[in-house]
Amino acid sequence: MESSKVSVIIPVFNGEKYLAETIQSALNSIHRPLEIIIVNDGSTDSSEQIAESFRQKHPSILQVINQANAGVSAALNTGGRFASGDYFFPLGADDLISQDYLSQASAVLDARPEVKVVYCEAEKFGEFGRKPWKLKPFSISLLARDNMIFACSLVRRVDWERVGGFSEDMIMGREDWEFWIKILKDGGEVVKLPILGFHYRIHSGSKRKKTGTTQKKRERIAYLNAKHPEFFERELNGPLRFQRTWSKPYNTLLKLLGKL
Repeated sequence: MESSKVSVIIPVFNGEKYLAETIQSALNSIHRPLEIIIVNDGSTDSSEQIAESFRQKHPSILQVINQANAGVSAALNTGGRFASGDYFFPLGADDLISQDYLSQASAVLDARPEVKVVYCEAEKFGEFGRKPWKLKPFSISLLARDNMIFACSLVRRVDWERVGGFSEDMIMGREDWEFWIKILKDGGEVVKLPILGFHYRIHSGSKRKKTGTTQKKRERIAYLNAKHPEFFERELNGPLRFQRTWSKPYNTLLKLLGKL
């Protein structure tokens, strides 16, 4: 039986420093059939030219889409609309994947229809060297308080479309967390492959650093509570709190006191 087609979607905004290495990482994947869609999100550097040089060498695998700058979620959704694969895989324009990550992940989705998301072991790397990315094991109750699934994970096209892709109005960061809540809040299993398949680059321009402020956290929690009140009520007995770990006991106490 032929393997399912995987669409790798790479959004890029002024990512000339690492983009070529990321594209090559995707091309090195042993999985076939494969397509790579690079969405140039209004870059003003040489990102478009770098992407085009790869497209000219690999026209059957790689396509480049240019759009005005609209943010990473919008860029991913643009790629999703152009994609023809059975499975979608977002890949940051400065990150890397192993050669076997996509093949192993797609094999799980091929064999197990109850699984909605497949990811893997990961590491952080950069000028500091390399270190394992220690993520907590997945559970739906923990997902209500924290995200343990990075964006570069494999999902089914039908699930991406069902939830409308990434929420483009979530501009305060961690949009992947909300995406997983949308996909998984109504059920479905998650598989973490026992392979080191994802390499997350840390550098001065990393988005994760820019979205870690107290203000961004407060905006993010308010957004999540507004979008998914029933989910948090079910899992946390009330809204997500700024001190996220204490959300459920605090909500439970307030309800006992008649204040929630």
